[in-house]
Amino acid sequence: MISDLMHLDGIIQKALEEDIGSGDITTDSIIDPHSIGRADLLAKEQLTLAGLPVFSMVFTLVDPGLEFEYMYTDGAVIPSGDIICRISGRLTSILKAERTALNFIQRMSGIATLTAEYVRNAGPGKTKILDTRKTAPGLRALDKYAVRMGGGRNHRIGLYDGILIKDNHIAAAGSVSKAINLARSNSPHMLKVEVEAETMPQVQEALDSSADIILLDNMSIEKIKQAVTMIKGKALVEVSGNVTLGNIAEIAEIGVDFISVGALTHSVKAVDLSLEIIQQEKEE
Repeated sequence: MISDLMHLDGIIQKALEEDIGSGDITTDSIIDPHSIGRADLLAKEQLTLAGLPVFSMVFTLVDPGLEFEYMYTDGAVIPSGDIICRISGRLTSILKAERTALNFIQRMSGIATLTAEYVRNAGPGKTKILDTRKTAPGLRALDKYAVRMGGGRNHRIGLYDGILIKDNHIAAAGSVSKAINLARSNSPHMLKVEVEAETMPQVQEALDSSADIILLDNMSIEKIKQAVTMIKGKALVEVSGNVTLGNIAEIAEIGVDFISVGALTHSVKAVDLSLEIIQQEKEE
């Protein structure tokens, strides 16, 4: 879970330093530092929620005295107009943390919302929707958490936790079979070997070399069908490239095991959320 991320404080602190710098000139000029109040986090559109713990942590790092009331948890589908969370405490603290907190949760909920749409369009079959390493630099853990909140699965977290032989590896090694054999010889034996294939001869070479997973890259629907027939369950099948909300159901119906979608994280549209102050008063 996201609460296990040891470096999350550091990510948030850097974001706060970037925004607040030496101080919030506007807030400090206008708001009495003893004013307290309440603010509501509102959904301005229907969305799948992700990042509420990060949102809260931003405020807590600014002011540990702020209090929260939660109406939803991550992974929930929020109707437009609903209150997601209520924050109470010093208004100066709420205003200073507002934009940074919203930046995190709007992006993360955008990823979760788009992922949920891909999962829904893929249908109820065996096909699992995966993310990729096409994430915002420094925010990969948050991006991939958001994918899980939308019902997707994580592919490799980084280069260190899985073998994926891509076109440039094949070009450097000399062939699909050479790349697979080198990977098996020089990596832990428990790791599965996945290899990218762009043509039918490459699919056959991957099969002949006993690849565990074959990634069909940028293939047409017809070629994907041919490849799945050729593979006949001898390896797991992943599809990547040219996948859209409009064709994902057709790809999933072929019976592939995984569909990886870079757009989940590299082309995300932030959802519309707002933080609105609804009450203020002076501290006693």
